[in-house]
Amino acid sequence: MLVSRELRKKNIAEFLLYMWQVEDLLRANELSIDKIKNNIVEPYNLPAEVSAELLQWYADLIDMMHQEGVKENGHLQINRNVIISLTDLHQRLLHSPKVPFYSAAYYKALPFIVEFRTKSEGREKTELENCFDALYMVWMMKLQKREMNEETLKATAEISKFISMLSLYFKEDEEGKLDLESEE
Repeated sequence: MLVSRELRKKNIAEFLLYMWQVEDLLRANELSIDKIKNNIVEPYNLPAEVSAELLQWYADLIDMMHQEGVKENGHLQINRNVIISLTDLHQRLLHSPKVPFYSAAYYKALPFIVEFRTKSEGREKTELENCFDALYMVWMMKLQKREMNEETLKATAEISKFISMLSLYFKEDEEGKLDLESEE
């Protein structure tokens, strides 16, 4: 909760990846608030009011996971809404003559996105969902200290550059600083 608030303000891509990790963490603890309390919250010895707030946040997420039917897999609607917002911005950026570097980064990453989609179960997902799936997979592999081949590293580096640029534009857009209208 504390981390997610800061990430949401600073970097929407990192926020989304973090929230996906939280979903997996909740699943690993069998969506049990008692297990979350014992395994995640109590080891940090946080002040009582912070612990209570954090536990409530986890409990709310667990309730949403039950209500939305994402107990075993999938993502919460709040996280899917982030993808929807990013996709909307992505389309606006691609159609704006004011940000040619964005289009260049996208087209440079596109072959890797398509390749990842064909190798994964992401055929029904949007390009951005596939990007985040690839970045999340690499993040999990790094956490598990698993080796990655050079091809995977190169592909995810390009996807990461593209998503980083999208995240920067997202922040600008939220702050009202992004002008994509042509000056004609």
